[in-house]
Amino acid sequence: MKASKGWWLLVIVSIGVMSPFVAPYLTFDPGNSRVSMTPSSLQFPLLVAHIGTACVALISGFFQFLESIRIKAPKLHRNLGRVYVGSVFLSGGIALVYLFYVDNFSKAISFLVLAMIWIYTCWKGYRTALKKRFAEHRKWMIRSFAVTLVAVSARLLVPFLLLAYAALHRFSLPGGRMMMVEEVLNVNIWVGLLVNFIVVEWKILKPKKDSLTE
Repeated sequence: MKASKGWWLLVIVSIGVMSPFVAPYLTFDPGNSRVSMTPSSLQFPLLVAHIGTACVALISGFFQFLESIRIKAPKLHRNLGRVYVGSVFLSGGIALVYLFYVDNFSKAISFLVLAMIWIYTCWKGYRTALKKRFAEHRKWMIRSFAVTLVAVSARLLVPFLLLAYAALHRFSLPGGRMMMVEEVLNVNIWVGLLVNFIVVEWKILKPKKDSLTE
């Protein structure tokens, strides 16, 4: 795809959303973690490794779909693709280990399902590229990157989910604000994944009218 204004807007928004989330972990200090850590365990190193490799996947993924690289610099495209695939496999694999440190069952299942979908879609994209089935390769890599972007969309959706929660409870908040936030954070990943796949499958990958009439 060409580097449209919408694409660069997505890049800017993604960096803006993820930077405050990632920044505390760049200090490598467990005391700055946004989630509670188990002392003297591998939890914090695993979390930092997961976040770091996921950031590599996000950044390298953005450049995978630019025509200026994909068509005019195919060797760079392949190398960036290897970086993306490797970082997804690493980050997804680490997530499968990290979920054993997650006390909340629904969040642990979210980690599990998201990691498996992420690894699977990326693996399909990688395999179709090796088999030179490039049309399928493009579709699977778009799906894979949609999963990568769940880290962004899930956070962007939090204000809307908070509003929806309050509206459904007629703005009474029976469990208080903490309960509201906790319940929203239990579902924002699922909603982000659903929204991303709807956009990808309906808006991006749906058959064009011309191809249907040929």
